[in-house]
Formats: sequence, structure tokens, C-alpha cells
Amino acid sequence: MNEWANVNFQGELERIQQSFGFDFVGIALIQSPDRNFELRWTNVVGNRSERYRRIVLQSGKGVAGLVFKTGKPIYVGDAETDLSPDDLFNYPIIMTEKLKSFGAVPLYKYNRVKGVLLVGFRAKRKLTETIFEQFKETIKDGFGPFYDKEMVKE
Repeated sequence: MNEWANVNFQGELERIQQSFGFDFVGIALIQSPDRNFELRWTNVVGNRSERYRRIVLQSGKGVAGLVFKTGKPIYVGDAETDLSPDDLFNYPIIMTEKLKSFGAVPLYKYNRVKGVLLVGFRAKRKLTETIFEQFKETIKDGFGPFYDKEMVKE
């Protein structure tokens, strides 16, 4: 059974973008375990190119990989000062989409991270901690059990 079948990701991403005015909203989903838990950007809104389709991340690599590995949100108000210039190449989606402020949250299913939701602006400090917190509260409606560590006994 496809655990994502009942979620309209594209519609939710568009709703989030319209609600907050984000320049970019994307979701990276974990691929099958036989592919070493690769993360791929499957749905995006506000993209500048199709290069996101070629980005494949392992656990711990890139924004999605870090959120997947730690299971914790990431907030960066100014990528140019908060991340070292030498480190930026480790964040391909940030470089490709030219995001200057961004945040990402894990999406859970059965106590495991199954995806990562990224939002961002192409301007520094446009994503504030307050906006990021409001965004995290808002997504509970659309992503429901995929957010906030659903506790289910298997």
C-alpha cells in the first residue's frame, strides 16, 4: 500500500506557497530501502529550473539529508552568513534555487522520517523564526499524520 497515496502534495505545496508567499516550496521523499534510503525532490513549487529532479541525497547530506538523519527542523535566516561559503556546495537545492533564507521540517510516518518539507525565500532574512513557527503550525492541517511523529504500534 502506498502510504502517500491520500496526500495531494502538489496542492499542499501550492497552498503553503500562497499562504506565506514563499519563493520556493519542495518536498523530498525517501526512496525505497533497496536504494540506500536516497532522498529525491519529488514535488516543488516556485522552482527556477528542473535541476532539482537530478538531486539525489543520502542521509546526512544536504538540507533534506540532515533533516532526515536528525529528525529535527532546520532554520537558516541568512544562508550567506549562517553557512560557510565552503559548505554551500553541500546544499545543492539551496544553490540551485538560489535560496537565501530557508527552513525544513521532517515528515514522519510510524515514528520514522519519510520525507522532508523545505520552504525558502531568495532574499536574506525574509524567513524569520516567527514565520517559520507559524508555517510549522499550519502544515499540520494538510500533512496530518505525516507531521508531528505519529505514534502507531506496528
